[in-house]
Amino acid sequence: MNASTEALPVAVIGAGPAGLAAAAHLTERGLTPLVLEAGTTAAAAVREWGHVRLFSTWSEVVDPAAAKLLGPTGWSAPDADTYPSGADWADLYLQPLADVLGDTVRYGATVTGVSRQGRDRIVDADREQQPFTLSITNANGTEERLLASAVIDASGTWSTPSPIGGDGLPALGEKAASDRISYRIPDLNDPATRARYAGKRTAVIGSGASAFTALAYLADLAKADDGVGTHATWILRRGISGSTFGGGSADQLPARGALGLAAKAAVDGGYADAVTGFRTDTIECDADGRLVLVGEDGRRLDSVDEAIVLTGFRPDLTFLDELRLGLDERLQAPTELAPLIDPNQHSCGTVYPHGAVELSHPEKDVYLVGMKSYGRAPTFLAMTGYEQVRSIAAALAGDQEAAERVELTLPETGVCGGAGLFDQPQAAEETSGGGCCAAPATLTIGAPASSGGC
Repeated sequence: MNASTEALPVAVIGAGPAGLAAAAHLTERGLTPLVLEAGTTAAAAVREWGHVRLFSTWSEVVDPAAAKLLGPTGWSAPDADTYPSGADWADLYLQPLADVLGDTVRYGATVTGVSRQGRDRIVDADREQQPFTLSITNANGTEERLLASAVIDASGTWSTPSPIGGDGLPALGEKAASDRISYRIPDLNDPATRARYAGKRTAVIGSGASAFTALAYLADLAKADDGVGTHATWILRRGISGSTFGGGSADQLPARGALGLAAKAAVDGGYADAVTGFRTDTIECDADGRLVLVGEDGRRLDSVDEAIVLTGFRPDLTFLDELRLGLDERLQAPTELAPLIDPNQHSCGTVYPHGAVELSHPEKDVYLVGMKSYGRAPTFLAMTGYEQVRSIAAALAGDQEAAERVELTLPETGVCGGAGLFDQPQAAEETSGGGCCAAPATLTIGAPASSGGC
């Protein structure tokens, strides 16, 4: 920050785990945050997967600066060794934290653009002396501009799931079949959602922890009285190997190791069939209106009633277009960070803790943090985001020594990213060894297919 802008707040985009932690660290440093949240509550995205249990314990998902801020209110941390659901995380920690931050958190404020005041991305003259300007659309439809000394984008990637297509594009026919495709782990405790999948054949596309969770949920439904006939077809873009089901007992986050066991049990128990090396090119409809997935190699799978696509997420960078960002061309993560998080080389635990230095961009005082900082890499852990914002707050406060200091030790990991199932601690003891994050093989694209449509 410079003298002409230091009286302005630091704009934090998103009131999720990383954004609220950033606000706590800025407050601790004597800086003023302004948290802009598009939703009507804190942790709006987390609440959308509130039915899913994390694979990290409470001790790993509460930020230290946030805990200090909450302490005087009488807040007490939940049992450190238990596993919260998304709803627990939001209700018992994130919303109370937002409440403590008070008027520095604004709800119903969607950021639609960020730039330097009076300077588009082309102009060099006095660029770093200008404050940032943020275009906001409020819940009532009104628009306004806000000024800020720095910008921390913690908006996450939840709103931009990756499509089913193996080439990163929507498969032909994917949009036409959208009423039978979900990009979220289903909440089978919800009667309408349960009825949608009960007794049906469902394709689950993906190889990470979210896919494991969906397979386990569907297997449980198949065992229930109202779920007879429920069956999953698990579609993987790579083959099955010793690493497919995750880290097992080698995983220092035991709940994540248990996820792989649950997915394997779904397959071994006959509740799911695995199709490997399949990259979806087209979605067609059979004579009964059911979905038929066609691969790039011409393979046609048996018809299914529904598809759950869990192929990861990607960052929305459109509203940052007037800023000079330095992003890796593959992962869409900050250039200095990308080699540290490349899923072809790293699991969550082999990612070196990092902060302001690795997250810097050519545009000074702009930072992408949390899930968004990882771009398309799935190897993110909440405590990594907390270390990021601790370092950034220190840098913005002028404490370079603290910004460069590492204050985090990560667990060695198995499966990366996604959500957890760990309701029964004994399940972790049954997991077997393995690695994670192997790269899928590259396939040659065949002749173009015509759009399916349903």
